Amino acid sequence: MSILHLDTTSCVRSLSVESACDKCAVVCPTSAIVIGANPLPSINYSLCVGCGACGGVCPTESFGLEEFSATDFFFDFLEEEEENLISCKKNVPCLAALSVEHLISLAVLKKEMVLDIGHCEACEIAHTCFAQIEQNHEEATYLLEAMENDAQIKLENISYLKTEKTDRRGFLSTINLKTFAKTKQNFENEVERASDELTEHSLAKTDIALLKKKKLPEKRKLFYTAIKRVEKPSQFHIVEADEVSFTSQKLMDKEACTACQMCYRVCPTGALTSDIKNSKIEFDPFMCVKCNICHDVCEPNAITKSSSYNVKEFFEPTVQSLIAFNVRRCNECNVIFSNNSKDKLCYRCRAEEDEARDLWGIDDDYED
Repeated sequence: MSILHLDTTSCVRSLSVESACDKCAVVCPTSAIVIGANPLPSINYSLCVGCGACGGVCPTESFGLEEFSATDFFFDFLEEEEENLISCKKNVPCLAALSVEHLISLAVLKKEMVLDIGHCEACEIAHTCFAQIEQNHEEATYLLEAMENDAQIKLENISYLKTEKTDRRGFLSTINLKTFAKTKQNFENEVERASDELTEHSLAKTDIALLKKKKLPEKRKLFYTAIKRVEKPSQFHIVEADEVSFTSQKLMDKEACTACQMCYRVCPTGALTSDIKNSKIEFDPFMCVKCNICHDVCEPNAITKSSSYNVKEFFEPTVQSLIAFNVRRCNECNVIFSNNSKDKLCYRCRAEEDEARDLWGIDDDYED
């Protein structure tokens, strides 16, 4: 069984303690992933069954399996021209290990794809994984229709079973240094799984620099590479935002925004950006993975998700200007800062001024 690993620098929960992302814990069928007092997910390796569903739903692909890569599977599957069956008994640990983006990308390139759900009914992890499979299938099918693409993704009870015939000579030929090394690694993995305790994860000092690095998940790169190879629809349809789980369009309340810079500083992909003067906030739906961290850290709730999504962004993504700020110098420290109020003091000087007023007993109506 493939062991699970977590890239702590990719997890959105490492970017802010305010992050409410818990998709991995919700989909985990054995409660092996726990989100508690520790900001980052904790893993009980003895409970993990290696289904990969956590990796399928993770917006930033921070979860992965040692012996399965969705990206590698994507290319291997495409190379087999006649191949169109995906089954947990053939080429994936579980159908839930593939995201909606993977399904759409494979479908538009393969034209027809069959997801084998014949083993799901008797599967011990179906209570969460099968629900996720159905949800992914429904969303992928809906978006393919909105894209006016005739590719099909079918759910069928194939119940595929792999048959392997290996004679004694063939078995002996597999015993070499490579398989020995793999066996040794498997043994070490089993030792790690033997502990029935939660393994907590944390960030090392060397990881801090990686947190600031904006990175687009591989599944998003595959998605847009695939979309570029298909015809554009006759018209760009507008769909319900709730029907799209992996990206969004943003709105900004210009009166509520305080120009605190938090939303684009914590954005893991660079979907939200500004310029060197912090004079604006721009949004690129191409880069958004709908991790919600920008909403989690926005105290005045100035940034919100649009209730609709334009399929045009799949084919002709455009950078949107959400808000522009006035840039001025602080009357106290002469530092350049941005906001849309009439305040003549930067945030730090304003905070110090407010603290001083509290000490002096001066009310807020007092003029500077």
